[in-house]
Amino acid sequence: MSYQAPLKDMQFVFSELAGAARVAELPGYEEATFDVLSAILEEAAKFAAEVLAPLNHSGDQEGSKWANKQVTTPAGFKEAYRQFVAAGWNGLSGDPEFGGQGLPKLLSAAVQEMLNAANISFSLCPLLTHGAMEALALCGTEEQKQTYLANMVEGRWTGTMNLTEPQAGSDLAAVRTRAVPQPDGSYRITGQKIFITYGEHDMAENIIHLVLARTPEAPEGVKGISLFLVPKFLINPDGSLGSRNDAYCVSIEHKMGIHASPTCVMAFGDSGGAYGTLVGRENEGLKYMFIMMNAARFAVGIEGIALGEAAYQKALAYARDRVQGRDIAGSAASVAIIRHPDIRRMLMLMKSQNEAMRALAYTVAAAHDAAVRHPDKDERGRSQAFVDLMIPVVKGWSTETGNEVASLGVQVHGGMGFIEETGAAQFMRDARITTIYEGTTGIQANDLIGRKIAREGGATVKAVIALMQQTVAELSGQKGADFAAIAGVLGSGIAALGEAAEYIAKNYAADIKSVSVGAVPFLKLLGIVSGGWQMARAALAAQVKISGGDSDPFYPAKIATARFYADHVLCAAPGLAFTVVHGAAGALALTEEQF
Repeated sequence: MSYQAPLKDMQFVFSELAGAARVAELPGYEEATFDVLSAILEEAAKFAAEVLAPLNHSGDQEGSKWANKQVTTPAGFKEAYRQFVAAGWNGLSGDPEFGGQGLPKLLSAAVQEMLNAANISFSLCPLLTHGAMEALALCGTEEQKQTYLANMVEGRWTGTMNLTEPQAGSDLAAVRTRAVPQPDGSYRITGQKIFITYGEHDMAENIIHLVLARTPEAPEGVKGISLFLVPKFLINPDGSLGSRNDAYCVSIEHKMGIHASPTCVMAFGDSGGAYGTLVGRENEGLKYMFIMMNAARFAVGIEGIALGEAAYQKALAYARDRVQGRDIAGSAASVAIIRHPDIRRMLMLMKSQNEAMRALAYTVAAAHDAAVRHPDKDERGRSQAFVDLMIPVVKGWSTETGNEVASLGVQVHGGMGFIEETGAAQFMRDARITTIYEGTTGIQANDLIGRKIAREGGATVKAVIALMQQTVAELSGQKGADFAAIAGVLGSGIAALGEAAEYIAKNYAADIKSVSVGAVPFLKLLGIVSGGWQMARAALAAQVKISGGDSDPFYPAKIATARFYADHVLCAAPGLAFTVVHGAAGALALTEEQF
């Protein structure tokens, strides 16, 4: 396994699309100049390539092991985690009050992509820690923050998110874990949680579990869920580690992919009750957990992009080296398969969609920075609305597309892609979970059409469509067949998106079942058109560079890639819109017995 971060494209997106210069003008980010961000990206790229990527295949083959309620990670993981923490990567975007570097989400998103592409199983540990840190920073008591955050920012302690139970799945209203109040203000937690990523491991000295549970008098349903902090080891008054808490991993799952990441079944209170403290206010746990979930959903979207990039790099290297068949236009001898048109088509599908996903995700990350730090209240509100609209898209569309790209990577390899030794299959296996955990694509899509479209009458998506139309106008002012083609297809895609969004806004309340049939197609539609919008902006920016005399071949390649995306991906938008508007009749026609 090898991986080289696509620094050129990352830096291009930073400067030309996501607006790194504007991010550096935000209060608190003044030192995060483009040069500083680029230097950090280069160091992260070295760490990903030299430390994490070499452990990806061996970690997959060895996997994490469970015995006697303890988990042992694969060879090299503990040492890599020590290097990760010592270099300060865990605290990149952490609060400076607790030892973090306070750098923008725009930067942390790119670093996350590198870590995920190099070794997704490893990167899942800090991913969950960051979500727990954010939830504690926003909702925890002052005592909880002072006790836990500095150690979590440093990486000495890691964090988890405990939602799912065997009987509940994604239905959090069915959570049964109990939290009984104690005279000292703490709680005794009893219950079982499943699918807990890094719920037990040997890389850090303590693990801080955030657990959804019900108090004895809590109302039924999601309104009765509270959030509790349950440490693996209790904390002494002087901050040192105390006795072992009654929270144990009783098994780990045997999975299709991400073998090195332990997916734990956690038992709380088998020996009398696990010590826990309430986070925030009672019965508001779901609201707090959504803070973690939104952070995690964006991060999982980055995983889809990362695995797509890793799969593309491996497929490209194979296509250049594998000699098979003569050139279809004629050649004296066999040629590398990259000369064959269908291989080029698949590689371009991989490349163009990776770049579109990256551009959209980084733009959303920069909007998040503005939503938090911009001095103007209205601008903060507009940025937050854009982020809220796009989080399910980044998560759902990027992971679905990442799966497609990883599958294409296997196809480029042909029969050798089906053989584990080449490594192409691992990316496909690892990518499969990304469309499922932290909310399936269907859950993301229902959130998108319900909370983000119907509830506000499509106001935010209409505002985004207006920005897209400005880009079409800019494209129309450019000369050349490429820009004319991109403008035409993007214009059709925007019209299709507007038609579908209007249908949802008008019909959701009256016919929720019919509208919901089109939820996932609409999510894909919004993702594809948003990606096309970003690729069009990228082509315009590349043309400015060319017109200014820059001879770097990166820029004409970017225009050609944007044209390919329009011709091969964005052109699907009207068909998806048709499904959104007209697809319910066939989907709901059969009785249950007819399936």
